[in-house]
Amino acid sequence: MASTDRAVRLIAGIALPGWGYATQNWFGAIGLIPVFTAATGWRPAYLPFRIKTNKGWASGAGIVG
Repeated sequence: MASTDRAVRLIAGIALPGWGYATQNWFGAIGLIPVFTAATGWRPAYLPFRIKTNKGWASGAGIVG
């Protein structure tokens, strides 16, 4: 996973639960998903589309077909 992709996911994953806590809304729990994917580097939503965001993998291509 590219460092920019990981950073964006981590920031979103921290902001969403914070928003959910501040507004007392359970939708903030969705923020745990980006935290998990940033921590593990596994993005299950990218699998059907064969999207790769890390440069060294698959000859540096963004999308492998």
